[in-house]
Amino acid sequence: MEEFRRSYSRLCKESGSEPQDAVLQQLHQLPRGRLDLATQSLTVDTCRALGKLLQNQALLTELVLSDCMLSEEGTILLLQGLCANTVMKLLDLKGNNLRAAGAEALGKLLRQNQSIQSLTLEWNNLGTWEDAFATFCGGLAANSTLQQLDLRNNQISHKGAEELALALKGNATLQQLDLRWNNIGLLGGRALVNCLPSNRTLWRLDLAGNNVPSDVLRAVEQAMEHNRERHAAFQETRARTHLLSKEVQYLQEEKSKQFLDLMETIDKQREEMARSSQAAAARAAQLQEALNERHSIINALKAKLQMTEAALALSEQKSQDLGELLATAEQERLSLSQRGEKERRLEQQEAAERESRLLRDLSAASEKNLLLRNQVDELERKLKSQQEELFLTRQELTNTSAELKIRVVQAEERLDVEKRRARQSMEDSEKLHFKEVEHMTRHLEESERAMQERVQRLEALRLSLEEELSRVKAAALSERGQAEEELIKARNQARLEEQQHLAHLEEKLRLLAQARDEAQGTCMQQKQTVAEAQARASQLSLQVEGQRRRIEELQQELSNKDQEKVAEVTRVRVELQEQMGRLQAELTAQEALREKVAALERQLKVIASDHREALLDKESENASLREKLRLKEAEMARIRDEEAQRASFLQNAVLAYVQGSPLRSLSPPK
Repeated sequence: MEEFRRSYSRLCKESGSEPQDAVLQQLHQLPRGRLDLATQSLTVDTCRALGKLLQNQALLTELVLSDCMLSEEGTILLLQGLCANTVMKLLDLKGNNLRAAGAEALGKLLRQNQSIQSLTLEWNNLGTWEDAFATFCGGLAANSTLQQLDLRNNQISHKGAEELALALKGNATLQQLDLRWNNIGLLGGRALVNCLPSNRTLWRLDLAGNNVPSDVLRAVEQAMEHNRERHAAFQETRARTHLLSKEVQYLQEEKSKQFLDLMETIDKQREEMARSSQAAAARAAQLQEALNERHSIINALKAKLQMTEAALALSEQKSQDLGELLATAEQERLSLSQRGEKERRLEQQEAAERESRLLRDLSAASEKNLLLRNQVDELERKLKSQQEELFLTRQELTNTSAELKIRVVQAEERLDVEKRRARQSMEDSEKLHFKEVEHMTRHLEESERAMQERVQRLEALRLSLEEELSRVKAAALSERGQAEEELIKARNQARLEEQQHLAHLEEKLRLLAQARDEAQGTCMQQKQTVAEAQARASQLSLQVEGQRRRIEELQQELSNKDQEKVAEVTRVRVELQEQMGRLQAELTAQEALREKVAALERQLKVIASDHREALLDKESENASLREKLRLKEAEMARIRDEEAQRASFLQNAVLAYVQGSPLRSLSPPK
């Protein structure tokens, strides 16, 4: 806001004036989004600077200028600046004595500005100049954003009220209008009442302190009550529509998220299965390669084993040969010993040498035999180690095969688990969808029950209106009888009784007109209620179109209720014919009443001719009475026309109520 203060000071200096200290102080203490200059006397230069600043200001949404003693030029400069503003929501110009120029500037502001929603113009003189106020009303009719308008104490006459009525017919956004403490009067009140059926957004209209009759105030209050109900119903419908759209959007988003999650899960499962199959294939290939290597190792070991067995066989053969040699050597030793025994004595020395040689040979053979036996033991140990290695290799091969089989079984089990999980998720999604459909069906059934209850209330309202109409007719008949009795009395009484009778007739006619206005307002309210019910029914039918099963049920119910509709239409036609007959009888009675009034006039003429000399001073009064009587006849003719129009309106409303297809499909059976 410091930039706003600097801009204000700069513009004031450019115009050759000093900025006002009070304005600078208010700008220094400026709350967020609100500029309050109430009770500050603003100069024309200040108004010019503020108008220029407000053209492009995007931070201020509320401007309070009440009791600022604005001049016409300053007001025009300020309002010209606000014409281009796009963020201002509230404008308060209370107590600034705005006149013709201010009213015209306000009309231009309402035509061009598309952001102001609340406008306070209390304690001004906008209604004093009718042409300028008509310009203001034209701007109000063209405005599409204003919701609250305060016109208290603005000297608005019945002409200004008529201009306001024309503006309200064209305005579709104004919701609250305050016209208290003006000079609207009876004519202005009637003009406002006549415009209210064309305006469906205004739900608050204050007319206190305007010399408006109580019947007009009641009619205004009824119209406002009807508009408030319509506004509440519209807000409720919009809230429900918004809530339903949010729920549908949320359900769609959830469904899309679930579908995407399911697809991602399936893709992940597929990728994991592909990776696991690839890993299993790679592992199987590795195991196959390891198995091939083990086979080659086993083949090599087998070859080594065969070679070892061959070497062992060769060693055994050598051992056998050595054993045979040992046996032969033993035999030779025995033979030599025997020979030596024989030749001991002779060849003792030779025998000893031979024995020593043989012993040496024997020891060498024994050592050789031990060496061979050690070699055989070592070969046996090698054979055992090779057999153990072969057994371990076979066991490892068996374990590897078992592990592969276990992994294959685990992969198959995991695949089955993933399939079951996918199937379970599909079943869960189907259950969720079924629950959503059931929830929507329940919601639609509740809406249908609510509509049926509203239709029943409308039916009760129609019955109450018919009862009220019968009561009004009975009252009219009783009043007509009283009028006839008073006419009979008027034949026997003098001019004073005639004046009292005419006054009584005026009061009764006023009551009849009031009853007629109330009945017309009630009929219009019923028509608008029926139109709203039809609109809501059409919205519900649009919502129900998405449920095909519900449509079939409704079509079946519609076919069942067609016969009821025919019977209802026949009954209503008979009732309307009876009502038309009763109205015709009333018209005949009114014609008789008019004839009696004419006879009374003739009697008055005879009495006037008989008492001409005595009533010369009362001729002017008699002429005025005749003029009043003629006006009453015209009023009675107008009442008859209005009664006929009222009957036609009632007939059209009942026919529209009975024949309307959305309402007919939701009406309860009689």
